[in-house]
Amino acid sequence: MFKLLLLLFSLNLFAGDGSYAVVLQYHRIGESKYPSTNTSKALFEKHLAYLQKHNFHVLTLSDVIDKLKNHKPLPSKTAVITIDDAYISVYKNGYPLLQKYHFPATIFVNSAPILHHSKSFMTLDQMREMGKSGSEFANHTHTHQYLARYDDANLVKKVTQEILRCETFLEENLQPYLSKYKMVAYPFGEYDVRVIGVMKKLGYIGVAQNSGAIDEHSNFMALTRFPMATRFGGMKSFALKVNTKPLPIESIDKEDTFVTRENNPPQLNVTLQKSLQGINCFTSNGERIPLEKISALQFHIEAKKPLHYPRDHYTCTARAKDGSWYWYSKMWVVKQEE
Repeated sequence: MFKLLLLLFSLNLFAGDGSYAVVLQYHRIGESKYPSTNTSKALFEKHLAYLQKHNFHVLTLSDVIDKLKNHKPLPSKTAVITIDDAYISVYKNGYPLLQKYHFPATIFVNSAPILHHSKSFMTLDQMREMGKSGSEFANHTHTHQYLARYDDANLVKKVTQEILRCETFLEENLQPYLSKYKMVAYPFGEYDVRVIGVMKKLGYIGVAQNSGAIDEHSNFMALTRFPMATRFGGMKSFALKVNTKPLPIESIDKEDTFVTRENNPPQLNVTLQKSLQGINCFTSNGERIPLEKISALQFHIEAKKPLHYPRDHYTCTARAKDGSWYWYSKMWVVKQEE
């Protein structure tokens, strides 16, 4: 999929005006022994330099959400830097670069390792220092569990405990630097309708890690982000993704994400706000998904093969008139067969 997109994309194209933002997701900075979640220092700086050179406005996620929820315009070319887990490498290797380019970050904290003074994670003093420089902190649960994997009997209690224990820790230790909205980044990007129900009851905005830009029509229980680990964040790929627009979705017929033997591969019906030509959809491994057009504004997709444990995505893109891409990704949590 990316080879096709990259061939059609030129680095001098930009996303154009509009009230939307691209949210980037990082974990570790300069920890090469963790390749699946690491972004090298050199690549992270190239990302920041690109944002500066191409006149992106880098805001915190709270600031973006505030404008979207209140129907206020965002600057053209708005980006958000989010970082999950609060690893020590973020402070040692990422923070100096954020300072160099004068960019804030939104950092999602899982509180247990910090409470237990793990050397792999930032200290509270280090987080406070970053907060004084404009970064903000939000909830990533207490012990970083697979929230959607709890059984029905335990899910509400367990998820509530994970969220509230982390929130208490944040409020007691990082109060001046907390996000303006209560936000939780789902560990491993996994959520389902049961988890969303708990988040709504607790008054949270949910942040996922399936890709796509966000606007005021986005699902605020599962805001999309582009993962930027080294294998996803090469500069050509980065330039393409940071210039995307949200696919103009009016509605989808399936809020749930859970996939079992009975509904694998899952079906998805999408209704658009406006007609688009040339929509193509893919699974995570790049296999094209057949698209059945129901009307000018509606289409149906279903993968050819069952999706694999632990999770997969349906990603749909379409070329915009200015050369950038409309982009939407739907996450699926695949149940492990016994």
